[in-house]
Amino acid sequence: MCAMVVIADIDKHFGNFQALSKVSLEIEQGEVLCIIGPSGSGKSTLLRCINQLERIDAGAIWIEDELVGFRQEGNRLYELTEPQIARQRLASGMVFQRFNLFAHMTVLENIIEGPVVVQKRPKSAVVPEALALLDQVGLRDKRDAYPSELSGGQQQRIAIARALAMKPKLMLFDEPTSALDPELVSDVLNVMRDLARSGMTMVVVTHELGFAREVAHRVVFMDQGRIVESGPPQQLLSHPTEKRTQDFIAAVLS
Repeated sequence: MCAMVVIADIDKHFGNFQALSKVSLEIEQGEVLCIIGPSGSGKSTLLRCINQLERIDAGAIWIEDELVGFRQEGNRLYELTEPQIARQRLASGMVFQRFNLFAHMTVLENIIEGPVVVQKRPKSAVVPEALALLDQVGLRDKRDAYPSELSGGQQQRIAIARALAMKPKLMLFDEPTSALDPELVSDVLNVMRDLARSGMTMVVVTHELGFAREVAHRVVFMDQGRIVESGPPQQLLSHPTEKRTQDFIAAVLS
């Protein structure tokens, strides 16, 4: 495997609050990386920096050897324009805690909107792909439904299909099951399991330790804006070496 994402010593501040401090991480092609940690530890901020929803204050990020957010000329860096950032952002799809579907559009219209409007692809090619994605998430029969007619779990599966319709090389999941009722979580996790088996590179912020143990190649534990510990799921989740990690896992499992 080769590194798809390289994160080198990034910092991120919100006013006087340091959300990320000297975070470095490499994510391999085809790897499923799960990030765990307490609220406020920087997990979601890290995802948003990878997807350029937040701009880093120091350090650098590369996706497939392309510097994110900047261009380099000689020894100088220049910030990219918003259109250039939007182009780079297409490399990664992001699924949020809330589903953010367009309420006035049907399920099918939600999925084809990005490829047709942003990527300028012909609708005749996009619709069959969208229907195949609906098959993939088990919701083809909801193609003409509106988001308000769907359960939270169904909406989140549509959100995953919508992100996949843009053909990203990397999928980012920001606690995708945290807003769902417990009985709706399994269907979303099953879609994510299938996606992981397909070889998609995935970074998943989650509190679902069972999912992380089963699907992740590697688990990262973050606290106070730093990576405290990382390793294979069986090692980190069962035999963490850092006391802070031990305390967090014990609290989650209690």
